[in-house]
Amino acid sequence: MDRTIVYPSAIPLDTDLLSINRNAMIGLGFLAQAMLGGNAAVDGLSCQPTSPASMNVSIGPGSITQLGPIDVTAYGSIPADSTDLVLKMGINTVSTSFTLAAPASAGQSVNYLIEATFQEADANPVVLPYYNASNPAQSFSGPSNSGAAQNTIRTQRVQLQVKPGVPGNTGSQMTPAADSGWVPLYQVTVAFGQTAVTAANITVIPTAPFLNWKLPALRPGFASGVQSFSGSGNFVVPGGVTQVEVEIWGGGAGTYASLPGLASGGGSGGGYARKLVTGLTPGQSVAITVGAGGAAGTTGGAAAGPGGSSSFGQFVSASGGSLNYLATTSAPENGATPPGIGIGGDVNFAGSAGQAGILNQGGMGGASPIGGAQNSGTTGNTGSFPGGGAAGAGTGGSGNTAFNGAAGGGGLVVVRW
Repeated sequence: MDRTIVYPSAIPLDTDLLSINRNAMIGLGFLAQAMLGGNAAVDGLSCQPTSPASMNVSIGPGSITQLGPIDVTAYGSIPADSTDLVLKMGINTVSTSFTLAAPASAGQSVNYLIEATFQEADANPVVLPYYNASNPAQSFSGPSNSGAAQNTIRTQRVQLQVKPGVPGNTGSQMTPAADSGWVPLYQVTVAFGQTAVTAANITVIPTAPFLNWKLPALRPGFASGVQSFSGSGNFVVPGGVTQVEVEIWGGGAGTYASLPGLASGGGSGGGYARKLVTGLTPGQSVAITVGAGGAAGTTGGAAAGPGGSSSFGQFVSASGGSLNYLATTSAPENGATPPGIGIGGDVNFAGSAGQAGILNQGGMGGASPIGGAQNSGTTGNTGSFPGGGAAGAGTGGSGNTAFNGAAGGGGLVVVRW
């Protein structure tokens, strides 16, 4: 960061003081950009209904950082610099109030958009005393004794405004798009006949760049948020998040029932993948598929089933443990192979195959990566979670009894951000 040099007995210049302020702004701007990046970031500026409730909403104190020219206009005697960019921070220390109106037609609602942008302006005009060289004992009032007032501060604020949408039938009304250079923050929905805005009417825009964590809340080496899926669903990207780390396990294979004198083989484990997924958008919904464990074979003739595949959208997946093509209800002794594999991850691992049934002992179930294998028993044992293959069924102490197989362990998807 540049620093101004002055010398003893030298006549001080206005640029000596102005350069200190300008250099500090540039240094802090580049420090902020190193920490926050070049995109806009918002802190505070909470949107709240009034108390008592009314048709007003209040935007609390806060800040916005936004990339812009160093100085669009001259800063005192320092020329303008509208070419070089720096991250600037606008700060509001007081709340801002907006009044909203309900639609005039029954059955309609309207969405208001509250948006923000960085605003810089010269303000606080004052008639300043000037040095009078011809009569040092008497100062001039304003430049050349003109009495003209001059701005004494270059303010940096958060400019806020409300943009109303077009009223429409409730449920079909649209939120207007943010204006160019403005950052969308909140949607406020107001219905016909409404006389007060409540917290339920206020929604944060998913792409609003609010800072969701402060340094004391961050733990180096640990994720800030974790969501696990043991069943299929959707992952909604949290506000302020654009990348996540995903771990995926496919489901494990089930096992056939044993036959008198013929133990069944173990099921194979599901695959595993781990991937850093980037380029996401806050509010984006990503479909999660979690593979089920393969079905258990029964002494009634039901066949065993393979494990299902798991996936995180189209980004990464892991296949389930499969069945040995030589294994059937009448020849259940063959262990399940091949196991599942990871697909599309930064790291892709295969599970392990199931062991063959030997004598009256069922085969051990294969493991998924970072999972456990399953020991066999008289009846088949369910595969270890996540993604473990089931253990095969034995034939009892006499070796002449058939027992049911077991289902594979279900898959799993873990998302960290």
